[in-house]
Amino acid sequence: MRHLLRSLTALAFIAAMGGVAPNAAAQSPDGPPPIPREFRGAWVASVANIDWPSKPGLSAWQQQAELVAILDRARDLRLNAILLQVRPAGDALYASTLEPWSAYLTGVEGRAPEPYYDPLAFAVQEAHARGLELHAWFNPYRARHPSATSPHARTHLSVTHPQWVRRYGKYEWMDPGEPGVLAHSVKVALDVVKRYDVDGIHVDDYFYPYPETDSTKAEVPFPDSVSYARYRAKGGTLGLSDWRRWNVDRYVQRVYVGTKRLKPWVKVGISPFGIWRPGYPASIQGFDSFEKLAGDSRKWLREGWVDYFTPQLYWPIARTAQSYPVLLDWWIGENVKGRHMWPGHNSSRAAAGSAEWGPDELNNQVRATRATTANGQGATGDIFFSMRSLMPVQGAARSPQSVGVATQPPPPAQAEALADKLVAELYGEPALVPASPWLGAQRPPRPAARVTRDVASGDEVVRVMSASGARWITVQVRRGNAWRSWVLPAAQRSLVIGGADSAPADDVVVRTVHRNGRESMPLPLRGAPR
Repeated sequence: MRHLLRSLTALAFIAAMGGVAPNAAAQSPDGPPPIPREFRGAWVASVANIDWPSKPGLSAWQQQAELVAILDRARDLRLNAILLQVRPAGDALYASTLEPWSAYLTGVEGRAPEPYYDPLAFAVQEAHARGLELHAWFNPYRARHPSATSPHARTHLSVTHPQWVRRYGKYEWMDPGEPGVLAHSVKVALDVVKRYDVDGIHVDDYFYPYPETDSTKAEVPFPDSVSYARYRAKGGTLGLSDWRRWNVDRYVQRVYVGTKRLKPWVKVGISPFGIWRPGYPASIQGFDSFEKLAGDSRKWLREGWVDYFTPQLYWPIARTAQSYPVLLDWWIGENVKGRHMWPGHNSSRAAAGSAEWGPDELNNQVRATRATTANGQGATGDIFFSMRSLMPVQGAARSPQSVGVATQPPPPAQAEALADKLVAELYGEPALVPASPWLGAQRPPRPAARVTRDVASGDEVVRVMSASGARWITVQVRRGNAWRSWVLPAAQRSLVIGGADSAPADDVVVRTVHRNGRESMPLPLRGAPR
């Protein structure tokens, strides 16, 4: 009841907010308002070519053009992060000596893009150039997806270590109980941390696989009896379910600790199934991910083995047994370490539309997220599955194989309308990624900047000469009583803030923002005289 009452209070607060971004302040000539802090992310799925690339076998130029279109769209929607799937099934959408090139890129597992390039390095560079964070998204244990048509490469784990891989339904699965699987999967994630300038490492909800059933609808046990028997023979005392959760716990902990050892500023996030266990809180019913997936997601959050936590809350607000705000409120209550809470949304279902998923449902869920911060604590952002549901018509008219409820291709016109509504009502202003003070208290130095008139055009321009330690640059300009704010990528060193005929800005404030989210002290400037 406590969770229900708090959630109803949050819903009531939505109306009062009217869609205003969190931390927004009234415009005042006394100083610039704080720029909103809100994580706005979207998953870009490569498995089954859901989001990118649109199909296997495209040339490198076509792949790059599609990815640039996705990143441009994310920037235009005022998102600030992309979670790119780089390891869908023991393969790699990047140059790796540990796993083969993904067939979702070239149509043949083990074959590199042609002409050659490194998609992850390209994605990081292009995302950062647009002011977007780039998080590398991993599936930790899947070895083959039903959509795969290419035979395994000689370097795939199922070929090099077949004793570690189990056939389960239409899938192949790395057995999490095999010590070699644990070591390999952790090594793969940390290899990316070490070699790429990613902003985050992201793990999805597939730990032990979702249960398969036989022709009588009876659940088929996952075939890990050999690895479990070996564990018991060596003196292990845990029961089967506890042993499976222990295996997954070690993966989560080692990825987190290893990432912090290599690059403390790289965020680690997990997007588990949205329900920990039925009955938590009391009104919640549904799938038991604690038992069925061996995912003790509440433990990972409470232990602080994540920097951000993204429960997949893929249900509408009004569905009592899995209500979005009720579940979100419960997860916030479990966040004892104060990590970022950025829930996941089923924007694909919202874009497809139904009686439950009306045109306002997605925006109302974002409003519910924002409402949790009314007391200074709560969720500070949202992540959408998937980017396909937010693309314009010309970028959405393709038909990947459907692989589940959340990935049904939405009607393109509805998808575009969904994104337009999101921007019009909620994402009208830019937002900075929330700061992560536990990842470092370092504040970047103030930038060197000045306001000038462009010699050729006469435009009023802010020029940044140096921005040491910056991932972003913020510029805020006052004319009269009104402030306007920009969030720029660190590589951008000039910004037009007024036309040739405009009066000089009354005040200009420039800051640098570190990759841990900390802002520099402000650099106050005056407008450029005509």
